[in-house]
Amino acid sequence: AQAGLSWETILNKRENYRAAFDGWDARRIAAYDDAKVAALLANPGIVRNRLKVAATVTNARAYLRLVDQGGSLDAFLWQYVDGRQIVNHFERASRPATTELAARLSKDLLKRGFKFVGPTIVYAYMQGIGMVDDHDVSCFRHGRGAC
Repeated sequence: AQAGLSWETILNKRENYRAAFDGWDARRIAAYDDAKVAALLANPGIVRNRLKVAATVTNARAYLRLVDQGGSLDAFLWQYVDGRQIVNHFERASRPATTELAARLSKDLLKRGFKFVGPTIVYAYMQGIGMVDDHDVSCFRHGRGAC
């Protein structure tokens, strides 16, 4: 949902999203029909973008395929960093928007049927879940593991 928008916009709608998308229950989301999608597109509490809503349904289905193949999203993602957080040593203005690793992971997710998972979004997600520590070297959180 964040693509092209500020994180603040999305974070301010977090509870609305949780309610609208059934507590992020992937099985329920994967079963959404046209009527449920239409209701979501009429919901003023979320970003009412048809492509983003459709991508959420598509991603739930892709996620379930991954799980049904005997894996977990967690294990799938962390294999890209051998289960260990990458700790970068950036100065204030030198942080990249994406990396070659994020591009590889993005490509793999797209191949598996996920949508809205370009390299920049994937890199932000990697930061958000703690796969990558991009805290400034002067930050008290730098090198201390996931927040």
